Amino acid sequence: MRDTVTDFYDKLETRSADERAAAIARALPEQIARAKALPGHATRLADVNPAGVVDARALAALPVLRKSELGSAQAADGPLGGFAGPVSGFAHIFQSPGPIYEPGGVSHDWWRMGRFLHAAGIGSGDIVQNCFGYHLTPAGMIFESGARAVGATVLPAGTGQTELQARAAHDIGVTAYAGTPDYLKVILDKADQMGLSLTITKAAVGGGALFPSLRQEYADRGIACLQSYATADLGNIAYESAAMEGMIVDEGVIVEIVRPGTGDPVAPGEVGEVVVTTLNPDYPLIRFATGDLSAVMAGQSPCGRTNIRIKGWMGRADQTTKIKGMFVRPEQVADLVARHEDVGRARIVADREGEMDVMLVQLETSGTEASVYEQSVLDTLKLRGRIELVPAGSLPNDGKVIEDRRSYE
Repeated sequence: MRDTVTDFYDKLETRSADERAAAIARALPEQIARAKALPGHATRLADVNPAGVVDARALAALPVLRKSELGSAQAADGPLGGFAGPVSGFAHIFQSPGPIYEPGGVSHDWWRMGRFLHAAGIGSGDIVQNCFGYHLTPAGMIFESGARAVGATVLPAGTGQTELQARAAHDIGVTAYAGTPDYLKVILDKADQMGLSLTITKAAVGGGALFPSLRQEYADRGIACLQSYATADLGNIAYESAAMEGMIVDEGVIVEIVRPGTGDPVAPGEVGEVVVTTLNPDYPLIRFATGDLSAVMAGQSPCGRTNIRIKGWMGRADQTTKIKGMFVRPEQVADLVARHEDVGRARIVADREGEMDVMLVQLETSGTEASVYEQSVLDTLKLRGRIELVPAGSLPNDGKVIEDRRSYE
């Protein structure tokens, strides 16, 4: 693989921390100003002075934007909901479930996927079988744009028609695969059944879990498989290098990890919700909540790339759970914590005793009297439950503020 410090996709990947901070200090105020000029952001950013938002610390004071808000805005104000310029100003418009519409561009590596493909060793001379969908959703175009940026040839295969895919991979001499982690195995197995030899040695995957056993199966076949973390709204967020130690945050975004249900950053290494600010001037999403859980890793990647790393996808942050017929949401748990200065973290546990739902409220606190918190629990959660006081740092570091222990089998 071409994965040396001197042969990276661009010099941004090996900047010093000071160089990166200085670049963000220049770019972020400009991006906030662009967002304020758009009707979708105007109200939520009305009191924000762009000149003062120069780093992640200042960014943390701004409100979080959730995907549900995009959907509501689009339902009221039309496609893009005022969070970008007019639809006619973009090369593509895509549709995600909801429906929610996202714009797309054709300028150089608009979604920044080339950086990941380069890290996966894909470049000039490679033929990429792109098995991400091209119909309505943007994944196919996202990866095609990245392949174009690194000089690779693309077979726009999309999904389905596995026999034709295997035949094309054989006939054309495909060297790299892009798609969901599991579909490559489907193509390889079909090629085996058809007696076709394939020349795929690289795989760039996303959109699903890459289990260690599957990665090893590909390695046993001589295929180096790396994964990225991207969304339709934001493009590439983070990606693996050949070091395969966490995911390196892309240079075109700012990633925060916050406590679910809030916009408050968690301590380094603690699991929380991934919140992303994109520096893409065409679609300035500010503190966009992905709904995914992850955590920042300490240190720097052994491959030499210097940006922060996250642990990859660790579950969903939307832990809304129905207990005794009432929904309990992460925002309510955050409200409970905010009411008591001595409470650092809280965890709601839903369980059953016989045929009845029960709720356990665990609070990390120096307090000793559970009765002190009873009214706050009732006011915020609208339910009564047993309260358990635990020492600071004793709750699991898994990003959960609501745990459902009930069996539904």
